[in-house]
Amino acid sequence: MTVRRIKPWVFVACLVPLGWLLWRGATGALTANPIEDITHRTGDWALRFLLLTLAITPLRRVLGWSSLASYRRMLGLFAFFYAALHLSTYLVLDFFFAFDLIFDDIVERRYVTAGFTGFVLMLPLALTSNTSMIRRLGGARWRRLHRLVYPAAVAGVVHYLWLVKIDITPPLVYAAVLTLLLGVRLWFRYAARPAASAGARATLPT
Repeated sequence: MTVRRIKPWVFVACLVPLGWLLWRGATGALTANPIEDITHRTGDWALRFLLLTLAITPLRRVLGWSSLASYRRMLGLFAFFYAALHLSTYLVLDFFFAFDLIFDDIVERRYVTAGFTGFVLMLPLALTSNTSMIRRLGGARWRRLHRLVYPAAVAGVVHYLWLVKIDITPPLVYAAVLTLLLGVRLWFRYAARPAASAGARATLPT
């Protein structure tokens, strides 16, 4: 199947977590604290989609599937979408736009600081994830800007790690996945490239 045929199905699949959450809300299947349940689930999916976005390039390089790059923008925008839902739940349902209390919370609680930092870093990425902005910024500047995805992912994992008080296994799993993805990228950038260059030089006629 071509990318054009698969993309709509990927788009629908990315909406499944939202649909499932809405269904649970409509049927009263959320936990005893529904606001907390919604906040945690949207945050989980924001982080998952962010890690999926970061996994595209390593998977493309390892598996040789160049078509995977076609899904990176969609996954990145869905990461921002779920992060926006996560933040909106916090702003509207938790604090009902009490911005003085929200500001104090961001300053005083470190896990909120980390989460808010991650969202702020994702905002320019979402705003520039279109072809016209790539042309306006230029390819080099656009790529430099979109490296903010790395500290955004780190901030998201730290946010989760600092939030959990009892079982830290889930955030540690996310941290391990992020470390692996960043490690593979570094390997391709600093180890694989010189090796490939040396191999190319060795094949040149003398």
